[in-house]
Amino acid sequence: MDLGLRDRVVLITGGTSGIGRAAARAFGAEGARVAVTYRQHLEAAEKAAAEVTAAGGESLIAPLDLGDEASIRAAVSTVTDQWGGIDVLVSNAVEWDVPAWDVPAWGAKLFEDAAAVEWQRMLRTSLEGAFHVVQAVLPAMRPRPDGRIILMSSGAVEYGMPGEAAYGAAKAGLHGLNRSLAREVGSSGILVNVVMPGLTTTERNLENVPEGVRTALAAQSASGRLSSPEDVAAVVVFLGSAANGNITGEVIRVTGGM
Repeated sequence: MDLGLRDRVVLITGGTSGIGRAAARAFGAEGARVAVTYRQHLEAAEKAAAEVTAAGGESLIAPLDLGDEASIRAAVSTVTDQWGGIDVLVSNAVEWDVPAWDVPAWGAKLFEDAAAVEWQRMLRTSLEGAFHVVQAVLPAMRPRPDGRIILMSSGAVEYGMPGEAAYGAAKAGLHGLNRSLAREVGSSGILVNVVMPGLTTTERNLENVPEGVRTALAAQSASGRLSSPEDVAAVVVFLGSAANGNITGEVIRVTGGM
């Protein structure tokens, strides 16, 4: 199936590892022009961009800090200066400290002991940061046909995670943004959706989540396994492509039936 992605401009925030990097490769394999953003790890961004090129696409990299609106707008300008506009946005970047999974209740601290500054930082980066990314991209997307926006959420929104209320709240906010934004930009031909992975076998999760926890969570899924980054990337690419003709305002779960 031709997904109609050749020469389409795709911006992926947080594309240096995990789901973002897998999505970048997958879009590259469809002949897309893929911009990968990074916050700290330039070398990882360069490797991700090289994988896009090797897969058959074009690539560029740009620094982007979700907590800095100026850096977000600068990254978008880098893409539009190079390629003239943006057709697909994958808002994937997130700031999240991996919980201490190896102690009871996943290392959860009491909610009443959570520092307000930590709550505010999570909302500022993972929710407000996504707001600024979408707001910066829309002027570069509206004039082009068939824009697509994919917001990356988390299964934690539905099944919860002890000690991670701020993370869950920030990701849940994307669901509300999704529904309203889909209605607002639909008349411009732009489709907006949330992709909601469960625990995924990213490099970070394989390193930080104990095997026993991963095995237990896999056993709770209908498929009997955790999703891979490539599983999630395939859904992201479909939603960002011409094959998605009229799916918008939806939450697409990639949880193995968790």
